[in-house]
Amino acid sequence: MVNNINKDFYNTILAQAFSPCGNYLVTGDIYGNLAIFNVSKVLTPDVNFSKEELTPKIKITVKADYQINSLVTTPNHLLVGGFGEIYAYTWKSIKGSSRSIHVAWSIEIPNGHEELNKAEVNALIYDEDNGNLIAGCGDNNIYILNIESRNVLKVLSGHSDYIHCLTKNGSDLLSSGEDGVVNIWDLRTNKAHNKIEPFKYKEIERPDLGKWIGAVHCNEDYILCGGGPRLSLFHYRFLAQSTIFPFEDKGIHVAQIHDDKVLAGGRCKLFYQASLNGNVISEIPISGPTAYSMVKQVDPYKIMCIAGSSPKIDISTNFIYKDQQLCLYF
Repeated sequence: MVNNINKDFYNTILAQAFSPCGNYLVTGDIYGNLAIFNVSKVLTPDVNFSKEELTPKIKITVKADYQINSLVTTPNHLLVGGFGEIYAYTWKSIKGSSRSIHVAWSIEIPNGHEELNKAEVNALIYDEDNGNLIAGCGDNNIYILNIESRNVLKVLSGHSDYIHCLTKNGSDLLSSGEDGVVNIWDLRTNKAHNKIEPFKYKEIERPDLGKWIGAVHCNEDYILCGGGPRLSLFHYRFLAQSTIFPFEDKGIHVAQIHDDKVLAGGRCKLFYQASLNGNVISEIPISGPTAYSMVKQVDPYKIMCIAGSSPKIDISTNFIYKDQQLCLYF
């Protein structure tokens, strides 16, 4: 009993995802558990909710001591990435929670290192244009997978260390990782046509933190990336450095561009919102010392969920201040 309490208290959430309908939030933790929250029921203003209402509607153990690194939503499935395998659950079974919930299917990830049996799945993207799944893994490779056949269509090899993050912009795929490189791939040719190496820029390098890139995101005009180097914007077309963000952090794990603003956090007690020119708009105190995951949506509810090295999930409905908090246990 004591061990279970300690595991709850010292838990870490590395991944989150919303259901396609937007009513449910799913978190994945370091112990192999999924927690499903009904967020539609906890967003009413000026209501005092019970502890039970702010805890998971359902808990699913994917696999004991299977660290869940990544989650992604497709129209029909929740996909779970961890060590060596991607598991799929149907949203129909998750929402019909009266029955026991089982894995619908899985994909085993081969790896590019002979000394490893399996590769960790650190990042997942669902490519809606092609109906494929893209996985960034701990063997330094990116795998493009067909969801219907569950076969590997292509392996992209261009990193010298494990991959942390993926993001997609049209036919471009951007990947970043422990080697400090942001590769820009053309998915039509499956080749990297450009790259950024932020650790080589004197203005943003932080040798004491390392060269790793923990987060990358983009829009049509800019690429946002941070990790050991300071969070910075680069012009997409010319790859020239634009803005350096003045955040007080010890490493960035989360960074997104949203409505011409930047949302970011990491090893820091604050989660930031800033303008593209670097002016800080808001600072949201978070529950743990490090934020590892953030998901947001604007429809059917405007909500941002921040999670990391804590069993608590911080909720903001205006992206400026924290107005609710969920927890894995009560």
